[in-house]
Amino acid sequence: MSDHNLFRGPLASDTSSAKEATPRQDAAASVAWSQGIAQKLRQRRKVKRLSLKALAEKAGLSIGLLSQIERGVSTPSLRSLSQVCQALEMPMAWLFDRDHSLPIPEPSVVRLAQRRRMDLGSGGMIKEILSPDSISDIQLMRFVIHSGGKSGDSPAQHPTGAKCGTVLAGCLGLEINGQEHIINQHDSFAFKANAQYRFWAVGDADCEVIWAVTPALY
Repeated sequence: MSDHNLFRGPLASDTSSAKEATPRQDAAASVAWSQGIAQKLRQRRKVKRLSLKALAEKAGLSIGLLSQIERGVSTPSLRSLSQVCQALEMPMAWLFDRDHSLPIPEPSVVRLAQRRRMDLGSGGMIKEILSPDSISDIQLMRFVIHSGGKSGDSPAQHPTGAKCGTVLAGCLGLEINGQEHIINQHDSFAFKANAQYRFWAVGDADCEVIWAVTPALY
């Protein structure tokens, strides 16, 4: 199955239209994104002919949490979302979206309006793909981790490659192989992809991070 983009939402928060959005509009957009993810996960579960109980067992999550995710009333962590996608045999890349009304992407350039984007809601984070899909050896991303947002309670890892990044705004908590680090604005980091890692926003402000991985994940 091809890497379809599944839902649409507003452009990145640094655009002029986003800056002018009211809190009510921001909340409505967040709900729309959460419901978009929920709908696609629920549809995929039905295609795979899995009950909530069966999927919960495969994903290692409680039925209650999975039900909340499918109804769009709970913001999943990246860890939980990854577990559900693995159990459903669907890549997380299917949860990113691009506006197909825009011109065809250029092979080596990604324009602001053409970024693939996934929004996990006000209690989670926004992830945008900054590098072209045609280059799979490396992937550049922009994370906006909201206050209280985190990758998950349990660490993740990948078999090959490396990860690095820099904090543009706010403060990032980063755990690598059990050791916690506080990455302040303008600080940078790097680690092997097979390390056990997790991350979260520190403090009450959003944390903006430019994050690069090899090879591409999404």
